[in-house]
Amino acid sequence: MMAQEKQFLKSQEQFESLCELVQQAGRDGLRMDEIEGQLMPGLMLLGRRFLEGHVAAQGDGDVGTNASSDDRTLQRSQEPHSRRYLSIFGEVIIERYVYVAREGQKAEYVPVDVRLGLPAGENSYLLEEWQQRLCVKDAFGESVADLKAILGTGVSVRTAEEMNHRMAEYVPDYRVSQPVPAADEEQELLVVTGDGKGVVMRRPFEEELREHLELASTNAAANVSVATSSLEPGAPEVSGRRRRPMTARRARQARRRELEEARRTPAHNPSPRDTDGRNKRKSKKQMAYVGAVYTIARFRRTTDDVLDEMARRARAKDRPQPQHKRVWAEMTRILHGEPCSGREWLFCSLALECDQRDLLRGKTLICLLDGEHSLWDMQQYWFKRAVGILDIFHVSERVWGVAHCFHKQGTDAAQTFATHHLRMILDGKVSYVIRNFQRMLTERKLNKEKRRTIQAAITYFQNNREHMHYDQYLAAGYPIGSGVAEGACRHLVKDRMELTGMRWERPGAQAMLHLRAIYLNGEWSSFINFRIQNEQAKLYGPGTIYAEFGNYAQAA
Repeated sequence: MMAQEKQFLKSQEQFESLCELVQQAGRDGLRMDEIEGQLMPGLMLLGRRFLEGHVAAQGDGDVGTNASSDDRTLQRSQEPHSRRYLSIFGEVIIERYVYVAREGQKAEYVPVDVRLGLPAGENSYLLEEWQQRLCVKDAFGESVADLKAILGTGVSVRTAEEMNHRMAEYVPDYRVSQPVPAADEEQELLVVTGDGKGVVMRRPFEEELREHLELASTNAAANVSVATSSLEPGAPEVSGRRRRPMTARRARQARRRELEEARRTPAHNPSPRDTDGRNKRKSKKQMAYVGAVYTIARFRRTTDDVLDEMARRARAKDRPQPQHKRVWAEMTRILHGEPCSGREWLFCSLALECDQRDLLRGKTLICLLDGEHSLWDMQQYWFKRAVGILDIFHVSERVWGVAHCFHKQGTDAAQTFATHHLRMILDGKVSYVIRNFQRMLTERKLNKEKRRTIQAAITYFQNNREHMHYDQYLAAGYPIGSGVAEGACRHLVKDRMELTGMRWERPGAQAMLHLRAIYLNGEWSSFINFRIQNEQAKLYGPGTIYAEFGNYAQAA
């Protein structure tokens, strides 16, 4: 009997046992959910039996004593090699011959792996997709536990984190490969928004950079050491043998151990203190810069329309929707031994997408930002032709802060004060508001904190006055609120990166941000297919020997 038929016979027996289970459940009067719970383990086992039958049908991959690959002759292994494959149904062990240049070396050609399209690792593509679909929304620990509760099998938290890193490596190439939206699906205004959100890290970026430079220095020194110390005449001997030379690999490993030990050991020097006697601590937050690009139709409104929306905290029913919104996030990284600004990386990426979506520059380009100087510097460099607009919601926060310096929160007086000054700003009378705040600061007796709040608002408006021509923006139908960027910061960063007790290493945080952006952009399935196709091409390119055979069960 063929191996596949044996597995299918086992599947038939398993199926019959499930039929009996359902019949018995009917006699026992079980609820539907109870029947589902009893069926699930058996169905998982049935699925595994079918997979094992499929594997058995491929044979053992023996295509002869020798095989040719890339004009090289490879030898078949003396015995079949085992490979673990973790599917959504559980573990499957695959026994197959491999082909190597010499016995004991790494396999260069494995016919059964090619035929089955196995992944680079031991976890199935489907299992990885399901696991990471959960991980981009919840903590790794919770996500792993949830999938195990459903399937009865799964991976460790560490493995889930490694999956995340490996999967994210394909994101940059995926983004570059994506076509621009169809012209008839785009709108007249091309909008760019950007903002920043701090992510709590396990260590400051400066510490990571210092360690990176120290390792680079160690690697360079190790290479010199290898060139000068390889078994020189007169080298010291231990127990009658020459001392083992220090290779570059051993030097790097030794230095890494030293750095790890130094990180675990608390410093003995006293912590620097400020004038208040409190410890100064380096910030362990690193900024994640989040941006979005979308097109939208013009939407002309009046000052009263905007104030009504802001007061009701509700969107106008006839407001046009953003089209093909794509969010993205970058953090400062280390490139060629130097820090590469996440802010610059983000704006470069946004500029590239804008150029692709508006090659002829026929659309009106809008850049919506808050008052951070560095963001406006990026706008001047990457989007000089854009109409720069200061986010009205950040303006509103400043106005309300001043209102609460004179009136209690939640009172009609505070509402009247804020509405009046917002109306002036929306009508293009920013100078009036600045003068009024300055007069209040001079004439009123205020405590230090309130004076600081009012002065901060005045400075904010003075610094950003050129981006506050709201009367012109409303008349032209431009958007004046960067709700898309604010929402992206919340959904992309805060909702995942700031779960209770989370501390991130920078590479892990960046990988998560990239995958989460893909997910929120609605491109998850497309990306997963891209990743699988590209990994398969790397593993089993078009020149593999398998093209000569139609069925390995026959070739074996």
